[in-house]
Amino acid sequence: MTRSPIEHAKLIQREFTKQATAYAANPTIIDSDWAGRLVQAVQPTPDSRVLDIATGPGYVALAFATMVREVVGVDLTDAPLGIARKNQAERGVKNVSFESADARQLPLKDGSFDIVVCRLALHHFDSPQQVLSEMVRVCRPGGKIAVQDMIASEQADRADYYNHWERLRDASHTKALSVGQLVALYGEAQLEIENLRWEQRVQDVELWMRNTETPYDTARRIRHLIQQDAAQEISGTPIFHDDEGRLCFIHRMVTVVGRRKAAGSSVR
Repeated sequence: MTRSPIEHAKLIQREFTKQATAYAANPTIIDSDWAGRLVQAVQPTPDSRVLDIATGPGYVALAFATMVREVVGVDLTDAPLGIARKNQAERGVKNVSFESADARQLPLKDGSFDIVVCRLALHHFDSPQQVLSEMVRVCRPGGKIAVQDMIASEQADRADYYNHWERLRDASHTKALSVGQLVALYGEAQLEIENLRWEQRVQDVELWMRNTETPYDTARRIRHLIQQDAAQEISGTPIFHDDEGRLCFIHRMVTVVGRRKAAGSSVR
């Protein structure tokens, strides 16, 4: 089903209004060490001004705030922004602000940030290249652009199967890219890749579906697709039962850090 950009934006707002509390309480999302590794990959300076795209409950923005001069977190949906501001107040962090904004058309000046990051959101955008273009626009020449997201197989049929059961669980999921596709986006945006890191996050299938309040019949369908995937190795996703017999799979994550070309630089 093809949606207009406005329809898709409304879908994202609806899904993340519904999911906001559960998402913010998810141990994977809360994990401060994980957010810290993203900060480490970017290597900000104390004077950096950072923009966090699709900030959600603000954990990435707050992790950067301990290391930089200022952080701005933006999100399309009000409910997670409310949680982000609550988290900020509880931690007493003063150098962070949270604002409502559409990542496809950021109400921000060109080159106004030293670092622009986006964690676990690119797969929700109907036009990831447009979002990356906006990230580049608001980043200063010589600044850094970092994307961390789940990835799909390099094989189109395998990626389609994986993205199918992800979309059933969360209708705002558009498409997890392969590493090759994400790297290609960086190339198209004329970014020089400086750092690429892999990471794995284990998902308990039942908890994963509860976080999005997946309806019973849909959950049963997803469970069947994942079990079929495990038996036939359809999507390339690692799927297994843990020591307590719970059905699990591994979200394969990649972090790509690139640098925008410095002003006045050219190939000779």
